[in-house]
Amino acid sequence: MTLDALPPRRRARITAVDWGLLAPEEATRLQALGIDTGAEVEIAHRGIFVGKDPIALSVGRMTVALRRMHARAMSVEELA
Repeated sequence: MTLDALPPRRRARITAVDWGLLAPEEATRLQALGIDTGAEVEIAHRGIFVGKDPIALSVGRMTVALRRMHARAMSVEELA
């Protein structure tokens, strides 16, 4: 499943990222924030705009706003 399909408040681990779908500067920014393969994440909530953008993503003790198109480039597996 991709990160954009993960239900809110469910923990998951990023298993793969298709960096080719993102602009190089976007990929660099996300990696600098710790959003990369192996990171444990959780969707805190989704935006109220059309398409439910942006997604508030919890990574450790940090919350990051992420576009849905970026989340779609990340494969995740739910954690128990």
